[in-house]
Amino acid sequence: METAGCRPTDALRDRRVFLRRLGVPGMLLLAVVFGGCRKAVREPVTITFLDPEWSHDLEVRRPLSAEALQEFTRETGILVKHIPGPETAPDQLKLTAGLLKTGALTPDVYAVDVIWPGILSDYLVDLKPYFASELATQDPVVLANFTVQDRLVAMPFHSNIGILYYRTDLLEKYGYSLPPKTWDEMEKMAAKIQAGERAEGDKDFWGFVWPGADSEGLTCLGVEWQADENGGHIIETDGKISVNNANATRTWERAARWVGTISPPSVTAYQEWDASNAFWITGRAAFFRGWMSDFFLTHPLAVPYRDKSGMTSVPGGRAARVSTLGGFGLGVSKTSSHREEAVKLVKFLTQRGARLNAEYARSEPPLRPQTYELPTLLKAYVSVRKPGEGQGGGVVTRPSNIAGAKYDEVSEAYARAVHAVLTGKAKAPQVAAALEKELVSITGFAPSRQH
Repeated sequence: METAGCRPTDALRDRRVFLRRLGVPGMLLLAVVFGGCRKAVREPVTITFLDPEWSHDLEVRRPLSAEALQEFTRETGILVKHIPGPETAPDQLKLTAGLLKTGALTPDVYAVDVIWPGILSDYLVDLKPYFASELATQDPVVLANFTVQDRLVAMPFHSNIGILYYRTDLLEKYGYSLPPKTWDEMEKMAAKIQAGERAEGDKDFWGFVWPGADSEGLTCLGVEWQADENGGHIIETDGKISVNNANATRTWERAARWVGTISPPSVTAYQEWDASNAFWITGRAAFFRGWMSDFFLTHPLAVPYRDKSGMTSVPGGRAARVSTLGGFGLGVSKTSSHREEAVKLVKFLTQRGARLNAEYARSEPPLRPQTYELPTLLKAYVSVRKPGEGQGGGVVTRPSNIAGAKYDEVSEAYARAVHAVLTGKAKAPQVAAALEKELVSITGFAPSRQH
């Protein structure tokens, strides 16, 4: 059969006749000379990686991500097209879910937020068979968060943990040798520092800033508040709804008390970046509830107040001291045309991250920011923990897997209800009762008997 673009001319036919007369050796030579006409040169495989994180980390993670992908290509010959996701979490989920549900052939690899597995599990490859040897080294809480019906739909990659940032210079100035371990301690310290700074002329200084807007960030705070006072986890693993109880409502009332006293009245409109800027950029807050990952622990951001800051686990209550799990895993689309290559990328990136963290643990740690009793999930922190220093807080997860495809509705209802208490629009007990009924309607689950 003649291949398009390689039709033999009369001269070529004459040459074939001549070689045929030469016998087998001549035919072998012909095969070598003209083999290229029958077989096109194989192009390298290109896979696409949709990565919402990449669009946010302009200073540090973006160039390091590019370096990692270039290293992957050098090792495997597989090209990677690295594309950022939209800026906001709802838009990221909308794009990711839309592509997966329509059976798009690309992207091949997706960064999967910790609250997405229950929503996207039907469209992602079960990675458990590919990572059997790596699973034993993973944190069981994180691994469980990315597992739906015994299927590992994403491999943990960059885990973020809620933490409390604090001004080391101000704690020293006002006589505190250690950051707070409980909310009661934090309230007292914040009030004292705030009063002192204002007395010296900084009338816009506040004790504590946090993301109090009606959004996913408030759900993250709310599940911490409830868990540390034995108020439940919004929805328990057995499917029982746990919001309508005195322990839960007491935590909402406590946070409402902060608004206008140790936190600015506008904190109920703060998104993550608003609270971050108040602490890191303007320096007008003593404490800030933010996020930390091993990546940023080993690559501190260059911000104005970095050398005057420290970080510790989120304060606790009477029952526990916990930090909400955040971050991303890496998943592979079921409809990818290059599943084998996509799995190779996930394996490469996760192993490379683990290797870099191990190298950091053996190296001399940075002196700033100061760290104290961070959540144990931050493995890079363990190597710099001081002798005799206690263990940091545990981890709490949002009820995203148990709620599945309904999680967005659950979170929106929860944040809206807590926000009503923070802004004084309604009383906590009435809000909790109404929220319980709404969550029963959304999920079909039964309420907990704890009241």
